[in-house]
Amino acid sequence: MKKFLNLHKIPLLLFLSCCAFYLAFAYDLERSDFFKLLTLYAGLFFLSWKFFQLEKGDFRILLWTSILFRLIFLFSMPNLSQDFYRFIWDGKMLLEGLNPYLSTPQELFYRQEPPFAGAQELVNGMGSLSAGNFSNYPPLNQILFAIASFLGGKSILGAVVVMRIMIICGDLGIFYFGRKLLRKLNLPENRIFWYLLNPFIIIELTGNLHFEGVMIFFLLGALYFLQCQKWHLSATFLACSVWIKLLPLIFLPILFRWLGIKKALAYCAVVGIISLMVFLPFFSGEFLQNYLNTVALWFQKFEFNASIFYIIRWIGYRVEGYNILVFAGPVLAAVIFSSVVVMASLRRNMEMKGLLLSMFFSLSIYFFLASTIHPWYLATPLLLSIFTRYKFVQIWSLMVVVSYSAYSLPAYEENLWLIVLEYVVVFTVLGYEVLKRPKMGLNSNF
Repeated sequence: MKKFLNLHKIPLLLFLSCCAFYLAFAYDLERSDFFKLLTLYAGLFFLSWKFFQLEKGDFRILLWTSILFRLIFLFSMPNLSQDFYRFIWDGKMLLEGLNPYLSTPQELFYRQEPPFAGAQELVNGMGSLSAGNFSNYPPLNQILFAIASFLGGKSILGAVVVMRIMIICGDLGIFYFGRKLLRKLNLPENRIFWYLLNPFIIIELTGNLHFEGVMIFFLLGALYFLQCQKWHLSATFLACSVWIKLLPLIFLPILFRWLGIKKALAYCAVVGIISLMVFLPFFSGEFLQNYLNTVALWFQKFEFNASIFYIIRWIGYRVEGYNILVFAGPVLAAVIFSSVVVMASLRRNMEMKGLLLSMFFSLSIYFFLASTIHPWYLATPLLLSIFTRYKFVQIWSLMVVVSYSAYSLPAYEENLWLIVLEYVVVFTVLGYEVLKRPKMGLNSNF
């Protein structure tokens, strides 16, 4: 009996330790304190993994634990990202009857009277980069921003709490669809907690208010209904996913093998019609130009935490003497598109496990070639990885924290040696999984 009680003390101690670490992360951490950030993050990965190992058979404990960890952040202000200020700005613009796509915050704020109370604090909070560019958040996301701004009233923290509840609800939806899809594919259902209990997901999405989790909820719903042969409902969910974040558009070509050409065209038509309905209230020629120009910046101007692109950039400096992003960006985009087309042509896409694997590697190739990889981008490939044998994205979600070293200096400068370390580890794990274990297909068990 004593031995039994001692065994149950271990998960409790791990749980309480995680709570203490999350409390410190949420309420007593500044982004510039990189050493503290690194130690808390690494500690949470170790503690969470050990907790999962001990409780992996008890879904109720794992689910309630993942919810409680998220609720710790409920009344905290995001401390690793300032994007939430822009979310609230866009939401308040909608509430004022203004189109958030037609002017930048700087233009609107400095050329006329502030459009609403508290505008100065939001502009200062979001920073000059965000304030100087047009909004790139799709319409459905804008609607969520407006709801949060309305329910939050004049309080920034109030809007933050509402957005955080939305993202937690998205994670609960991911649990619902993820578990059902794993069951249909005869995969261990507890794999869903590789996503839900991952400190990276809890910190970046719930903690720092990135809506990738809501996007993934709709994407996972689309995949589940696709598996159930309910393609109209699947297309509706995919359209909602796209209009939270544009990223799922990359998956449309991969669905052609599964659906067949006629049904795939009908599927795309449903996505297109729903998209048109969502976009119509915002549409104008100026909106289209502003939006396309803003999206293009990710391929032609922005650089952060890249891997292969940084090698290409280094070669460009040596050969041409300047940064070749403006030329390399479109070329890399074409390479990404070509790789997706190749993935779309594979016969394995006629089965859901093969389809998920193609989606996973298409997205991985995209991120390996992209010039900008913010940490929260990894949420989607991390979710897809739970349906495969590949673990390198889980390792990546651990290593990506080194990218925050850029904020430890007032001048905001990336430590490229740490970026090299991040990708050496990731590519080493990927190389091992691809080359040393060629038969580790989706049907095998861990």
